[in-house]
Amino acid sequence: MRSGGPWAIVMLLLMAPAAALGQQAQPAQVEQAEQYRINSGDELEIYVWGEERLQRNVKVLPDGTIAFPLVGQIVAQGMLPRELETAISSRLQGQYRGEVPQVTVSVVAPSGMQFSVMGRVRSPGTFTPGRYVTVLEALSMAGGPNEFANLDNVLVIRKEGERVRAFRLRLGAVFRGGSNLDESGALASIATIQPGDTVIVP
Repeated sequence: MRSGGPWAIVMLLLMAPAAALGQQAQPAQVEQAEQYRINSGDELEIYVWGEERLQRNVKVLPDGTIAFPLVGQIVAQGMLPRELETAISSRLQGQYRGEVPQVTVSVVAPSGMQFSVMGRVRSPGTFTPGRYVTVLEALSMAGGPNEFANLDNVLVIRKEGERVRAFRLRLGAVFRGGSNLDESGALASIATIQPGDTVIVP
């Protein structure tokens, strides 16, 4: 990479928002990891303590369900791992006279966390980061905006149940080194990309 070239400038600007967000960056990442909701396509490790027959990896099916011994089919999509632990424990209750052994659920391969970036970016496509990312990180994964991108009119399309919502973001100031990252209030509400989002850079 040549020093001072346009790509170097883009990368510096992509890193600038993280610094501008300051000390909330690390706690936010930790919170995102704790708040990850299960998606179809994810691989889960389910462990029932003391029960070898109830220890296995399962994949969340396209309809959002998993199948587990003594539990049957259960909807996992949209749940936090701890919520799925509670649901499995409840289903197992009838199999034990006393207390149900502890159930732990871990997301070992968050393959369902996918989003797409389209339009005037250097490498448009579909990405599977395995974690929650911000819209700025999403643009970085797509190679950054090209020189013709309109960064004050970035659109994020999100499906919520039967509804489709659109968020329009003004990111020009961010890439120009501005510090007022959410002057329109839009960036604050769409800081984190959700599974299935589509980012369009006109």
